[in-house]
Amino acid sequence: MPRFLPEPPHTHGQADQTAVLLVNLGTPEAPTASALRPYLRQFLSDPRVVEIPRVIWWLILNGVILNVRPRKSAAKYASIWTSEGSPLKVHTERQAKLLKGWLGERGHQVKVAWAMRYGQPGMAETLSRLKTEGVTRILVVPLYPQYASSTTGSVMDALADWLKATRNQPEIRTVRHFHDEPAYLAALEKTVREHWQQHGQPGERDRLVVSFHGLPKFHLERGDPYYCECQKSARLLGERLGVPTGRLIVTFQSRFGRTEWLQPYTEPTLQALAREGVERVDLVCPGFVGDCLETLEEIAMECKQSFLLAGGRQFAYIPALNESPAWINALAQLVERHLAGWPTREVPDPAQLAESARRAREAGAAS
Repeated sequence: MPRFLPEPPHTHGQADQTAVLLVNLGTPEAPTASALRPYLRQFLSDPRVVEIPRVIWWLILNGVILNVRPRKSAAKYASIWTSEGSPLKVHTERQAKLLKGWLGERGHQVKVAWAMRYGQPGMAETLSRLKTEGVTRILVVPLYPQYASSTTGSVMDALADWLKATRNQPEIRTVRHFHDEPAYLAALEKTVREHWQQHGQPGERDRLVVSFHGLPKFHLERGDPYYCECQKSARLLGERLGVPTGRLIVTFQSRFGRTEWLQPYTEPTLQALAREGVERVDLVCPGFVGDCLETLEEIAMECKQSFLLAGGRQFAYIPALNESPAWINALAQLVERHLAGWPTREVPDPAQLAESARRAREAGAAS
């Protein structure tokens, strides 16, 4: 098997091109057990995602999980699937198109592509396609506001694997995180405030729950900054909204397995709030820039039901940033800053500049 991927035909004098690659987690191709099985195998085989000795985990994954979980997960995906497909895929594709338009209006001549870390379109295939299109500079933007080894770190692994297999490597830049970016926080603030304008301002006994995807607790103990970045995002959002201390609660969702994860857990916290007499909860998920299974099914369906059954009266999931103009503006600002120094704007022809200057002088003399 060749060590390197085949190189596309090269034409001398071909102009260099720049691309932005947005990367999200991934999604199955369909809400079926047969489609979930390869997706889950790829996802759960990533050593960044599951840090268990490979031999032991291989037996658990192939002997138990892939025989049981696909059917259960397929039912969950079916409950949120749309006529256009997976919500996460739809939102990621739309974000890429809107970003392309925003950058074009600012004069940037760049390609904008998107890929999934797991599932399709894959990172390696998309990077190779960009290369065949003449791209020599690529900015990789993982769509995870808070850095975690199992998300952003995994994207960097996949990027490194592709680079190791590429003979003629492009110039690469990456975005590590944007958890405290003012424009990102402003987009979150606007989303929450718009919800409150439509549904009323929360009262003193109401709560704003800020839920992030969870991680095993040992990730924090071994140096992963994710927990701290989540806390900072929540604190800065609360300050922008003016939510008093005690009325904003940070939680962590999507626990998997028996290992202790980051706490407090979202669903038990919601149940406890209801039992304590909290009647209204508004919940926002700043770690997801596009709505997906974890927000639409786990939060908006399962957690809502748990809160109401425990005695709560009003539960609202505040949608993710999705295609909101404020978020596209924030994403574009982030990208534009990381593109700085790369020649992404068209350089005028010197002859055209000289002709324009001559005409301007003649016009001035005539007046």
